[in-house]
Amino acid sequence: MAELSLGTQTVGSVSFNPSASEVAVNTMPDISARQWLNKVPQITVLFWIIKMMSTTVGETAADFLNADLHFGLTVTTALMGVLFAVALFFQMRARRYIPSLYWITIVFVSVFGTLITDNLSDHLAVPLAASTALFSVALTATFAIWYAQEKTLSIQSIGNFKRELFYWVAILFTFALGTAAGDWVAEGLNLGYANSALLFGGLIAAVAVFRYVFKADTVACFWIAYVLTRPFGASCGDLLSQPASNGGLGLGAIETSMVFLAMIIGMVIYLSVAPKRLEQQA
Repeated sequence: MAELSLGTQTVGSVSFNPSASEVAVNTMPDISARQWLNKVPQITVLFWIIKMMSTTVGETAADFLNADLHFGLTVTTALMGVLFAVALFFQMRARRYIPSLYWITIVFVSVFGTLITDNLSDHLAVPLAASTALFSVALTATFAIWYAQEKTLSIQSIGNFKRELFYWVAILFTFALGTAAGDWVAEGLNLGYANSALLFGGLIAAVAVFRYVFKADTVACFWIAYVLTRPFGASCGDLLSQPASNGGLGLGAIETSMVFLAMIIGMVIYLSVAPKRLEQQA
């Protein structure tokens, strides 16, 4: 039997050359493991503005459901927990950073994290000092496990499922911790809304000075500022919304939330559209 020669690879007495499509299949990278792009936004001034406003909107929405609609703390917590879980599910499924999805998740986690602290204080009578210590330990433990697993705590390399999961757990604890620490300081010192806003705003400014002047660690400064923006946003929201008799400016909770929500939507739309415009101009 004559040897059939059609290429360079031989099976028995038959040589053959695989087709181009077969070569392409064999040389393609393995994509069975899911691939992610970075799932979080760049840390800019706009990021911090939206984050602070989302705290105000989230807290006011929770107060509206709890007090104005008489849902009660337990039902409000359960509802916000479900909404956060749904938003987080779609956020985790996404393969890239989607501004609208990311910030919706932030709003819901801000409310849910706040309500966790409120439940501990109101239902279980846990002192704010104890809640502050509890969530400080929980956040530290999250960072320790995150680093042990991933060897990094970088907030600009959230590129796989495990890192993103640690990221959102940490964010949940920052809101719970920010609520506990903020209320503890404000109530313990009887500062009032304006002075509380000045105090926490000053602490955030101090973190910025340490980061950009003294070159302090980026990751540490980010998470410290993240915790502080929660009581800062809440103090600013209360200052604007509460009546003058309580030390506020009397703009109203719903009105303040609507203004902040409109600003958040506008900034998120900008963040969604701006990259596409840059790509078209390139």
